[in-house]
Amino acid sequence: MEEDLVMTDASAFDAFNSKSSKGKVVEHNNATDDTLPWVEKYRPVTLDDLVSHKDITSTIERFIDENRLPHMLLYGPPGTGKTSTILACARKLYGPMWKSMTMELNASDDRGIDVVREQIKNFASTKKIFSSGFKLIILDEADMMTQTAQNALRRVVEKYTKNVRFCIICNYVSKIIPALQSRCTRFRFGPLELSQVDSRLDHIIQNESVKITDEGRKALLQLSKGDMRRALNILQACHAGYEIVDEDAVYNCTGNPHPADIETIVNSMLTEDFTTAYSNISYLKTIKGMALQDILTEVYNYLELIDMPSNARVYVLDKMADVEYKLSTGANEKLQLTSLIGSFRIGAELMQK
Repeated sequence: MEEDLVMTDASAFDAFNSKSSKGKVVEHNNATDDTLPWVEKYRPVTLDDLVSHKDITSTIERFIDENRLPHMLLYGPPGTGKTSTILACARKLYGPMWKSMTMELNASDDRGIDVVREQIKNFASTKKIFSSGFKLIILDEADMMTQTAQNALRRVVEKYTKNVRFCIICNYVSKIIPALQSRCTRFRFGPLELSQVDSRLDHIIQNESVKITDEGRKALLQLSKGDMRRALNILQACHAGYEIVDEDAVYNCTGNPHPADIETIVNSMLTEDFTTAYSNISYLKTIKGMALQDILTEVYNYLELIDMPSNARVYVLDKMADVEYKLSTGANEKLQLTSLIGSFRIGAELMQK
């Protein structure tokens, strides 16, 4: 009866995985389904396929080879290979039957106290017929679990250690309670280096016959910010919408302000009078459909490239931080735009002193 229950649970999670974009697993990299997101079509299958964090994967591989896998906490920004790493580990541990030995819970699931007490407990407390060793429970995006559920999970982790290994995945480790952190071996996944993203993109560009310019590739890498998932999603969207993926195509697909527009905005705020700058920027925002939040982010990146006196730079950045905070609390965008232009005008006067 217990075995049937576990098999039913495993089947249910296989069905969930087939519907969830992040939990979905593709067994072969050479999938032929053109409708499949490239994020899943080219998800690494083995640990050797992963392009980054070789120190982490080699450590985990050594744990597996010595049959000493601990409970693990994988944390870091999105798109850095956390989920792909543990799924590759599951394949290495269990081979073709890895799905029946693994339970994955994603953010789409209800993961309150009832899930910990029922589904996880039922899966953890039973063993598979004809299988030896431990099973694997993957809690993806665990920083979204309630505090009560995390506290309940502490006891479950301790009680079923002989039969189960837990892998907790999150973006923000600070949202995981200290008691749960202390029960796991922690691995931090930092943003990927642009060269690592570029090498993986090369493989996909060749496989999918994507026509991309050097400027388009540079813009794609810059907007990815070390997030492989974001880079692949942008590339696929551009390939679907444009015959040739150039810089304009990348910025049009993502909705990010074009660097030329940002240069125009900054120059306008620094050199033109207040009324003219406000009129020009408001017109540009309307025509290009830009949000002030996006403009702020790109202006900050642009300021790193230009030469400004320290006192003017500090003043402008301080005011930009105020504007960003007020926007996040729902402040009026037009009013904050005037504040931003005003701070740049004062900054321009400081530059002349």
